[in-house]
Amino acid sequence: MGSNIQWFPGHMAKAIRQFEENVHVVDIIFELVDARIPYSSVNPEIKRVAGNKPRLFILTKSDLADPKMTQKWLDYFNQTGLSAISIDSKAHGVRKKIEAAARQVLKPRLEKSQAKGIKKDILKAVCVGVPNVGKSTLLNQLVSKRSAAVGNRPGVTKGQQWLTSSPTMELLDTPGILWPKFQNQEIADKLALTGAIKESIYHPDDIALFALHFFRTNHEDEILKRYHLNANDLNLSDVDLLLKITEKIGMKDDYDRASIRIINDVQKGKLGRFTLDSLELVNGNEHSNDN
Repeated sequence: MGSNIQWFPGHMAKAIRQFEENVHVVDIIFELVDARIPYSSVNPEIKRVAGNKPRLFILTKSDLADPKMTQKWLDYFNQTGLSAISIDSKAHGVRKKIEAAARQVLKPRLEKSQAKGIKKDILKAVCVGVPNVGKSTLLNQLVSKRSAAVGNRPGVTKGQQWLTSSPTMELLDTPGILWPKFQNQEIADKLALTGAIKESIYHPDDIALFALHFFRTNHEDEILKRYHLNANDLNLSDVDLLLKITEKIGMKDDYDRASIRIINDVQKGKLGRFTLDSLELVNGNEHSNDN
């Protein structure tokens, strides 16, 4: 699409260093990935730092993702030995679901400790993920009071803090982190489209064109309905389709503003539930985060 997105500010490098310093004190890593991009939002830096530390992949924003694709990705993770669950952070029972899954992942280690007479009453977990993955919303479900600042923009949670989830689980919060260099720009486009990268970092029309190409190919009914198009409009090129939509939504020649509208529509689910990542990516080895 012509985009060349890179975003790794100093606070992310610092957050990775802090993660490296603290990982030894936790029992398990809760790695949050966006259910709409469950492959592209897996951070290879987390895998590098984690080493052999147990991980539980938590697919967030499942209410915005294609449910059939979410199940396929859960099957993939679990069949390859990577424990994973999906959640809707706003639903009830999230805390019990996550703690039960964590204890299942840790069961061999907990049983080994118990055999030595060591009882683990409180689990310590660290929550990590890309920016705007829904971590603060999840933490507000997991802790007894609203102590995590929630926002719909990347980079809300700046510091690292311990939070008490229940009498049997404590959580270490971390800021959203990306990795130093995107080797594959399609992954960067997906991260931008789902809100993990600040708008000021990319050109809106590049990401809007990426979105239009995906939706016209995979969800044409949604795009026709949302922007009052007719079927013949789908014969236009991506660029001409963007021009047509700009006209339809009354923005004249303001293509940047129209592009931002399209991106916001996608992020808010106004074009329906979707998943950008297909399982074909697993064999593509687009970055070293497949395990």
